Amino acid sequence: MRALRTKLPTLRAWAVHFYTSLGLVAGLLALIATADGRPRDVFIFLGLALWIDATDGMLARGWEVTVWTPRFDGRKLDDITDYVNYTLVPVFFIYQFGLVSEAWTLSLPIVLMASAYGFCQKAAKTEDGYYTGFPSYWNVLAFYFYLFGPHPALYGALLVLFSALVFVPIKYIYPSRTPFLRSLNIALGFFGFLIICLIVINFDDPDPRLVYLSLIYPIYYMVLSFYLHFRPRLHSWLRFSHSRD
Repeated sequence: MRALRTKLPTLRAWAVHFYTSLGLVAGLLALIATADGRPRDVFIFLGLALWIDATDGMLARGWEVTVWTPRFDGRKLDDITDYVNYTLVPVFFIYQFGLVSEAWTLSLPIVLMASAYGFCQKAAKTEDGYYTGFPSYWNVLAFYFYLFGPHPALYGALLVLFSALVFVPIKYIYPSRTPFLRSLNIALGFFGFLIICLIVINFDDPDPRLVYLSLIYPIYYMVLSFYLHFRPRLHSWLRFSHSRD
């Protein structure tokens, strides 16, 4: 019994890594659902992967996985899992369901390469709780592309635009870590997740009111991220304007 108690912290740390790796299983099931033409199931599995990703960090920090499994890089496992679920699966989904026109097919490998670059950046996650560059939310784009119906040229252009934003060092909020309005960010994120779950339940014929309601959080996220990034420059400009007056 004493030996078990001694090993318990290490076993818990490995359990967290196993929990993270379940996101890869969800990603595989999402890929299979995409190939089988089951869009609703795709987002059920991606939602499950998102839930795992949102909760494994809390467990990892609480159970000190870096202390008890020092030779294993849990962050790398997390990045691999995120790349599959936030980039590879959505790109395949967009291709499989014909959400971009043939003229814009090249946008798909551009997304794959740009996102890989973003994940490999050492400053992809900052010490003060932000992402650097567009944080590869391709699952969100794929979700709304499907819901809003065929606009293949527009969607192709948006994929290229957001791929370019991966390389622009704008800081985007990391909802569970960004100090500014952290509780509100988490609450709105959870609210948005619940609305999306309601949409997915009736994915073939969603309530338009729920679809538009679900846009509140993505819009809030982008507006707040740009505001926080440019706020120091805005304040400097305002001080300069007042000084000239």
